[in-house]
Amino acid sequence: MKKKLLTLLLAAAMVLSLVACGEKKPAPGKDATATEPVVILHTNDVHGAIENYAKVAALADKYEAEGAYVLVLDAGDFSQGSSYVSLSEGATAIELMNMVGYDAVALGNHEFDYGFEALKKNMESAQFPVLAANVKYNGELAFDDAAVFTTPGGTKIGVFGLDTPETATKAHPGKIAGVTFASGEEMYQIAQDMATMLREDEGCNYVICIGHLGIDDETATTANRSIDLLGKVTGIDVFIDGHSHSTEEEIAEKTNADRKVGETILTSTGTKLENIGVVTIKDSAITTECVPTEGIEIPADSEIATRAAAIIAEVDAEYGTVFAKTEVTLNGEKAPGNRTEETNLGDLITDALVWKATQEGEAVDAAITNGGGIRATIEAGDITKKDINTVLPFGNTLSIIKITGSELLEVLEASTFCTPEAIGGFPQVSGIEFTVDTTKAYDADAEYPGTTYFAPKSINRVTIQSVGGKDFDPAATYTIATNDFMASGGDTYYRFVNATANYDLGIAMDEVVMQYITEVLGGTVTADKYGEATGRITVVS
Repeated sequence: MKKKLLTLLLAAAMVLSLVACGEKKPAPGKDATATEPVVILHTNDVHGAIENYAKVAALADKYEAEGAYVLVLDAGDFSQGSSYVSLSEGATAIELMNMVGYDAVALGNHEFDYGFEALKKNMESAQFPVLAANVKYNGELAFDDAAVFTTPGGTKIGVFGLDTPETATKAHPGKIAGVTFASGEEMYQIAQDMATMLREDEGCNYVICIGHLGIDDETATTANRSIDLLGKVTGIDVFIDGHSHSTEEEIAEKTNADRKVGETILTSTGTKLENIGVVTIKDSAITTECVPTEGIEIPADSEIATRAAAIIAEVDAEYGTVFAKTEVTLNGEKAPGNRTEETNLGDLITDALVWKATQEGEAVDAAITNGGGIRATIEAGDITKKDINTVLPFGNTLSIIKITGSELLEVLEASTFCTPEAIGGFPQVSGIEFTVDTTKAYDADAEYPGTTYFAPKSINRVTIQSVGGKDFDPAATYTIATNDFMASGGDTYYRFVNATANYDLGIAMDEVVMQYITEVLGGTVTADKYGEATGRITVVS
């Protein structure tokens, strides 16, 4: 099955060899035509669930055997989420996606976790186009922006990609210097230009956007959600979404029973390949559904399943050794969890940061880490190095900053601006007691430079009771242990960049937590100490 690939990075369209894109062959005697079905399989936010890639391939084979022209697309965040992909900085995900035969992917914010140069190098091995129409590096398009696929029957399908503008602060700002992410009206215009170009200039019958934007309320204030964009852009038939880990049911709650915004169908599969999205185009009608992966059978001789199992076994052998135990489940959930309230896992991690900073001779008053950096729950029982690495997969390091009390107050106000709605910047803390009054509105000022977050014009919602065991003093200077991502202004922590002192101790956070559990807790996280959150944060609602 030959496919025409349109690369808009160049001045003119180029027809590329499809050997590089994983050439697909139609089922014997079943050439696709304009009236026979086109099936687009899609995934998003796989986050290291590599054991399920073989099921994507199996489902693609099934539809091809039935005579469909099949495309396989991904809407981003495949490079991070478990040790099986994070330890290779996403290379193992790319390897398996090549084996599946993905036809195009969009980038998610987590593709940038390891830095722009690492991402570019990683994508050199990708046998599919990487589409990011709103991402530039030093003013030039960083990747391709769109691709056109033509069925043997002549049907043209145009695909373009978008990444969330939140990547500017959800990835380590210091590792993506020079990379910009068009947002708001500029992003809307890019999307409109893509849809118009694909439909009018390239003659596409259908236009698909793979966009890592999501529908989270956290993003509503900057209007960078997929539902915001689709309210302004026409000409897109299907928007395949990512970022918010939304199911079709959750999208319906934000839109309508048909999941349509204007004339565009919005769809997403959740996360970790619990489902595979299926867009079917037949006789000009478009239908979408999500197929649970649990019921998909994998051929016994699947090379993809064999390779995924080998990667898992290799990581488990190195990182699967039990080094401690926990008497309680340590809450690593998003909401209710680390992005909405204090958790016992947040307490444990920040206590570990304070302890390690003290061990290194730093007289710290407190610690803060972002709830969005806590990525998994640890169930009661044995703890392995892989468990901790899965909770803290980014390779962040322990950093020290010095800020005034008034700056600390601003940071906490900005980082809880949408609480009780989930926000990745929600502060998990040690040595700080504070209250968030969610009955009061957030008083937004201008956006922090280079971010999608608004500074507070006034402090309406947060009051700090104590820092370091003493009454809070807005005029005092506090020494805070944090992580290098936040110290560089990541998430809502732009104010940390202006700290009077800001330096990185270079000690990996996962190593800090493991040392704390073994050396301070004696190898056991007890119910007495971490059975529940200890009341450092009060959320009034």
